[in-house]
Amino acid sequence: MIYRSPFPDVTVPEIPLHSYVFEHAHERPDKPALIDGPSGRTLTYKALYDAARATASGLTARGFHKGDVLAIYSPNIPEYAIAFFGVSMAGGINTTINPLYTADELNRQLVDSGATFLVTIPQFLDKAREATEKTDVREIFVFGSGENATPFADLMTREEFPEPPLNAQEDLVALPYSSGTTGLPKGVMLTHHNLVANIVQTDTIERLSDRETMIGILPFYHIYGMVCLMSCALRVGATVVTMPRFDLEQFLQLVERHKITMGYIVPPIVLALAKHPMVDQYNLSTLKDLLSGAAPLPESVAHACAERNNVSIRQGYGLTETSPVTHFNPKDHEIKITSVGPAAPSTSYRIVDVSSHKDVETGELGEIWIKGPQVMKGYLNNPKATASMIDKNEWLHTGDIGRADEDGYLYIIDRVKELIKYKGQQVAPAELEAVLQSHPNIADAAVIPIPDEEAGEIPKAFIVAKSESILTADEVIDYVAQRVAPHKKVRRVEFIDQIPKVPSGKILRRQLVERENQR
Repeated sequence: MIYRSPFPDVTVPEIPLHSYVFEHAHERPDKPALIDGPSGRTLTYKALYDAARATASGLTARGFHKGDVLAIYSPNIPEYAIAFFGVSMAGGINTTINPLYTADELNRQLVDSGATFLVTIPQFLDKAREATEKTDVREIFVFGSGENATPFADLMTREEFPEPPLNAQEDLVALPYSSGTTGLPKGVMLTHHNLVANIVQTDTIERLSDRETMIGILPFYHIYGMVCLMSCALRVGATVVTMPRFDLEQFLQLVERHKITMGYIVPPIVLALAKHPMVDQYNLSTLKDLLSGAAPLPESVAHACAERNNVSIRQGYGLTETSPVTHFNPKDHEIKITSVGPAAPSTSYRIVDVSSHKDVETGELGEIWIKGPQVMKGYLNNPKATASMIDKNEWLHTGDIGRADEDGYLYIIDRVKELIKYKGQQVAPAELEAVLQSHPNIADAAVIPIPDEEAGEIPKAFIVAKSESILTADEVIDYVAQRVAPHKKVRRVEFIDQIPKVPSGKILRRQLVERENQR
């Protein structure tokens, strides 16, 4: 049984991402496109477009060619969009990197992506220099200034440059990293067509306008912030007020000061808006619409937030591998708060039995399979992982368990098979297990998600210690914390005698999850 979108199919123009996003920018040259929340620094549409073109010119002059990769290692600031769309104009590929990554994690992505340039902020320069050793990175740029780095402003030139011909269907523009359903992060190859398609699909239903002022808290390195926030908002002429990191007091101040009207957010922010006493100190009356994604939203939290703040709240669903939106509750249709909504335009999905791969009846549980123009080209340098994610009939196997109702609305029941979602960010158990197993006093380890009201899920480690060693839970937590980004930290530890495994050696995480649930 195939569930199709209730909305008409969309026509996707075969043009590059930057051409689509800035198609109407000349109509509003002096309107603020991006505002830096902490400082108030403003970038108009004309300034943004001109700076992106100047960046493309400077990159081209430095030998940056079509298909080359530039890494952006930065929190949300207005200059992020300049770099991102400048790379697009130059025919290059953006590999966007979590600003909380350690030097080792950053190095891994730089090596795998083959990035030749990197742009960052002054505070991250030390990690960036360390991470670029033994990589293909030829030059480090910095937003502002910093020792042994080229100021990003110096990259910009006003000279004309030959725009490379681009095939929207084939040429990549973004290379974010995702763990998929399991394993270490992999480069998700997203074409100009993928992202333009998802902007068209989203805009058709969301109908954002140039009257919107949106809070830019979703990280631009993440596909949710990159497409739904940065790209969709700039396409329609909205204003985005950026935040480099989430701080509730600053978030509330910015909503009040800039009269924010709409927000794409994640469940922990909804929880804060529902329960934190600080919310009552601010006037949030202009905020009318919130869409929550990236992790499940508890029904009680959603209702509490909506009632307290007199705001409409909806859920959506997607993956990095789908650019990202596949489902969301539309504004002018029935909103089912426990559902992520029907399929987006030009999108179909199935619910299939995990073992037999046969479609299940409406209302029954199964794995969610998706098809649409927003589905990725594949994983970089990893045809095996690509083949396991996208079958020969072009259905993408999400690894998520869900059900569909009689109206075609989708309900997410379980998380990705092994992935942990900490505040909407992906944490791969295999990555943490590799770190744990490098400890000299750990014989074996397994990591699973456990529920947490604020974060959604947190990583818990099961440890088999070497018999002769004396090891504490705090030592284990500290050991991992020194080697991974903060959102990946192990937050609970339990010592056990043996890790359950199948004969081939694969960890039976489900047994550990069941053991945890029985308590």
